[in-house]
Amino acid sequence: MSVAAPVRRSGSGFRISKRVLPYVLSLPALLVCIGILIPFITAIVYSLQRYRLSQPWARQFNWGENYVDFLSDPAFWNTLQISLTYAGLTVVLELVLGLAIALLLQKRTTLNNFISIMLLMPLMTAPALAALMWKLMTNPGFGILSYLATLVGLEDFRWASSPSTALFTVVLVDIWVYTPFMMILLLAGLRSLPTQPFEAAALDGVPRSFVFFRITLPMLMPYILTATLFRLLDSIQQFDIIYAMTQGGPGNKLTVFQVEAYLNFFQSTNVGRSAALLLVLWAITFFLSNIFVKNWLRLRERAHGEA
Repeated sequence: MSVAAPVRRSGSGFRISKRVLPYVLSLPALLVCIGILIPFITAIVYSLQRYRLSQPWARQFNWGENYVDFLSDPAFWNTLQISLTYAGLTVVLELVLGLAIALLLQKRTTLNNFISIMLLMPLMTAPALAALMWKLMTNPGFGILSYLATLVGLEDFRWASSPSTALFTVVLVDIWVYTPFMMILLLAGLRSLPTQPFEAAALDGVPRSFVFFRITLPMLMPYILTATLFRLLDSIQQFDIIYAMTQGGPGNKLTVFQVEAYLNFFQSTNVGRSAALLLVLWAITFFLSNIFVKNWLRLRERAHGEA
């Protein structure tokens, strides 16, 4: 019966047996997994409790009452609606703009490479800092965007301070920050596509619209799904742009999940409700990511079958 050789020191350093090596290599991943599971399990425990920081003596398990209360709570449904609306608007607009810019920069030239690098500048800015910059630019007293709005006839445009335009403003900031992310992923996808189908279509005189919808888009779909998934999961968890611009206001117009959970925890000190909100958000992101991953796997299998 063979026994795994122990760890031993040689002249060149430590040597680890082949049986032990896989466990050693997987140890960092195990530590990361534990680091993720501890706060996740803690959030589950808190979400099943009636727990306020201002009343720690009244802490007790309510076994899901926080989730049941959501069904009859208009504030929760308002949060769900705003979160999905915000995520849908930002992802769709950023996908369209990112794809359009990627198509314009598809050809490898020095100028296109320079422009693509310059367009990444907003992505290098912290979202909270970008929101503060836009807050200054939309200030009704001295903001440059407010001044430009008056030039086109929009007098006293309130931007993020008005309930009717607050969503438009934060979506605009999100588009400015994250469209380069979509652009660079789709540009990488476009430049990695095989050239033979496009060369054959050019020789046959196929219209560009046909090439785009029947050749480019189907071949680019895995990249589109990947970019959309990343942005959707990020935008539905948006906090920094919205909180820096409006703190969830005016009123409750922009109380997305992260902002609502933050306000419940730090203002209302309602730890149980805050944890329950975040777990509902996790369930939504888990459901959406499963849909996108399944579609991505189906596209990959179809591509392998056609190949």
